[in-house]
Amino acid sequence: MAGKVKPIPEGLHTVTPHLVIRDAAQAIEFYKNAFGAQAVGVHYMPDGKVMHAELTIGDSRVMLADEFPGAPCTSPQSLGGTTNVLHIYVEDADTTYNRAVTAGASALMPVTDMFWGDRYGQVKDPFGHVWAIATHMEDVAPDELERRGAAMFAEMAKQREAKTKAT
Repeated sequence: MAGKVKPIPEGLHTVTPHLVIRDAAQAIEFYKNAFGAQAVGVHYMPDGKVMHAELTIGDSRVMLADEFPGAPCTSPQSLGGTTNVLHIYVEDADTTYNRAVTAGASALMPVTDMFWGDRYGQVKDPFGHVWAIATHMEDVAPDELERRGAAMFAEMAKQREAKTKAT
């Protein structure tokens, strides 16, 4: 007789991203190279498409599958964009960002020290998914966070206004 089954399987969290990808097998290799992912399991359809795969990146799992015609979810390539950002915390954001770009990701936002205390940047993987890459550098008190955020947005507004006047 089997023992009691855990309602949340070992190694998974309450929320787990499940990506729909055009050419999931190639994406698995990209995620290994870019983010140090390890394949937990990959299940293929008879035609060779990935029916379901689970990868571990750091202490988290990501599920993925190939895009299938008629399914309710499509890849970012079919959609013409994406509706989410996958945020990963790593020991060294600069190294991970550079590794992702070298592996074939497009640089969207260079890694920069951000007002909320993270060193943060963004890339788009070759399959259309956007990844935020961050290393937490500083715990920022809520009032200081508000002050820094207001200062950053004020500076951005000033730069936009100067740019508008110059054109």
